[in-house]
Amino acid sequence: MTMKRAFFLLAAFMLQVPVMKAAGLTDRTLRVNYVFCGSSSEAAIYLDDLNVIEGWAGRRVNMKDLYLEGNGQLLMTDFETGDTLYRNAFSTLFQEWQLTEEATQVRRSFENVFLLPMPEKKANVSVTLTDSYRKVVASMTHTVDPGDILIRPIGQNPPKWEYVHHGGSSADCIDVVILPEGYTQDEMEKFRKDARTAVSSILSHSPFDRLKDRFNFIAVELPSKESDASDPKTGSWRNTALSSNYSTFYTDRYLTTSRVRQMHDLIAGVPYEHIIILANCNVYGGGGIFNSYTLTTANHSAFEPVVVHEFGHSFGGLADEYYYDDQYEQYYNDSTEPWEPNLTTRVDFASKWKDMIPAGVQQPVPVPVKAPTSPMNDAQRKAVAALPATGLYEGGGYMSKGVWRGSFDCRMHTNSCEAFCPVCQRSLERIIRFYTEQMR
Repeated sequence: MTMKRAFFLLAAFMLQVPVMKAAGLTDRTLRVNYVFCGSSSEAAIYLDDLNVIEGWAGRRVNMKDLYLEGNGQLLMTDFETGDTLYRNAFSTLFQEWQLTEEATQVRRSFENVFLLPMPEKKANVSVTLTDSYRKVVASMTHTVDPGDILIRPIGQNPPKWEYVHHGGSSADCIDVVILPEGYTQDEMEKFRKDARTAVSSILSHSPFDRLKDRFNFIAVELPSKESDASDPKTGSWRNTALSSNYSTFYTDRYLTTSRVRQMHDLIAGVPYEHIIILANCNVYGGGGIFNSYTLTTANHSAFEPVVVHEFGHSFGGLADEYYYDDQYEQYYNDSTEPWEPNLTTRVDFASKWKDMIPAGVQQPVPVPVKAPTSPMNDAQRKAVAALPATGLYEGGGYMSKGVWRGSFDCRMHTNSCEAFCPVCQRSLERIIRFYTEQMR
């Protein structure tokens, strides 16, 4: 690092310290480790332990506000005054599991790790879980004392990392780490190449292309003992850095890791707020969990569109817009408006994209052909081209009826679509600005 660059980085840091201090926060990270457990009918939250990491890579604006509600929320308040210091939202693998048949038969626990700014003085941290009716089903509040001798410092020896895309200082940008899963030490160059491909694909999509200077993408070297990821349906269990596996909830293509603490331990000390995991696999699969992580396979032909789709979940809080003929009514219901910005049950459509629909467009939009699952013929393409870009198109969130999306096709709907729809683009731009601009 040159002396000039070091000077500017120090200057940027010094400018940010008063901002954090004025908010009652420090330029350090409080890592809170929880266990969420229960069944389909109950949920409980337990605190495991706390860690402190030097530096804060999260947002430094709008810290008291939420852009999206998520399936859970974190709230940090001043212990003495009760004033809000920081808020964030999330979704979890645990809450998805609660909707499975297995959850009706057994209790299970899931690790969850969250990053918050360390308060200057004693504060309360509240964590809340909500159901598909947006009702609170579990909550817990605990006190954090920055002087607590049992808050373990970590991150003194971070792994090797490098910028794939550098938009600016960590204080001003959204920091996204890209992690290798199932890449051996000898395959680190392949990982770096795959990381560049992932970033290039994301930044080629609007609105990321116009706002790329607000992002830092960082490739982190985490070599695995073995290549590939575990695939239980074939009896293949691999020794990998992040312990991921296909067949999550017995769904073949759902590739996740439940060892989130292990993952966060490995990257402690690297500046990050969001996580993308690339699996060195040929089999199609992946998953994206809001404010948790994106995971996708790098060796499949659909790698580039899928990593963008999954990042739409984990970063943007966008819902899946595809659906099946059978119903998954536990996800959405006709009495509750989804918190996800790209779906509506029309309970409160005014809060979604009603303002984006041109006057005179029939609602819901009558669709001349079924949503694409395979290439269309010329007549179908012509019929689709005549449809309005933004409207109410029934089907989304795994349900063919009772849930509507904003466009006939979208990156959140099919891998063949080349872009996010206007509704998703607007929401993504808003969340990027929420992270990087002070909202009035």
